[in-house]
Amino acid sequence: MLDVQNLHTYYGESHILHDVSLKVKKGTVSVLLGRNGMGKTTTLHSIMGIVPPKSGKVSMKSTQIDGKPSYQISKHGIGIVPQGRRIFSDLTVKENLLTTFRPITNGWNLNKIYDLFPRLKERETSMGGTLSGGEQQMLSIGRALMTNPELLLLDEPSEGLSPLMVREVMKIIRQLKDNGMSMLLVEQNLAMAMELADYIYIINKGSIVFEGTPEEFNLDVKNKYLSLSS
Repeated sequence: MLDVQNLHTYYGESHILHDVSLKVKKGTVSVLLGRNGMGKTTTLHSIMGIVPPKSGKVSMKSTQIDGKPSYQISKHGIGIVPQGRRIFSDLTVKENLLTTFRPITNGWNLNKIYDLFPRLKERETSMGGTLSGGEQQMLSIGRALMTNPELLLLDEPSEGLSPLMVREVMKIIRQLKDNGMSMLLVEQNLAMAMELADYIYIINKGSIVFEGTPEEFNLDVKNKYLSLSS
C-alpha cells in the first residue's frame, strides 16, 4: 500500500533522513522505532508532505505522491495523528471532528466516531482545550479517521498518557487493525509497539538500521539501537 524509497530529507542545511526506505502492506501495522531525535517524526512528515523530501520516492497504492502538498496527499487516502495531538483548543469536540470530514459511502462519520469513542460524545460541546490528554488523543485519532483514510500515520499516540489511557489507546488501535486499517506507527512504548506490530523498522541517526518481524527483533537489536546507553 505505502512504498517509501530512498528518502533524503533536510531541514535547511541539516541532512536529517539518509536513504530511508520502508513499506506498509494493506491491513498491517508497520512500526517505526528509534530513540528521540533519530528521524521518526521527520519520516512521517516527509511521507505527508509537511517536510518535502529532497530526493526519493513515496507511493501510495502505486501512485507517486512525493512533491504534492499535504492536502493532496490526504486525498490519496493518508491520515495523520500528529505528535502532541494538535487539536484546535478553541473549537468544540464536534467542530474539531468536522474540520477534516471527507464523506464517503459507508465511511467514518460523527456517529461512528462516537461509537468508537463514547467519551467524545459526552464531551461533544466541550472546547478542545478543556479536554484531558487522553480525551485529546481520542479526538486527534477521531479527527484523522474523519478524513476516511486507507492508511493512518500515528506519531507517538501514547506520549504523555497515563498507563490506563495508554491501554485504552492501544485497544482502539487494535480495533482499527482488526477492522482492516493499515497503519504506520511511531511509538516509544516498546511493549505497545511489539504487541501491535506486524513488521518493525528501527531508525538511527536518520537511517534505517534494522527491519524485520517481531520474531526477528531480539535483545541484541534492542540494546544496540534503543537503549539509552547505546
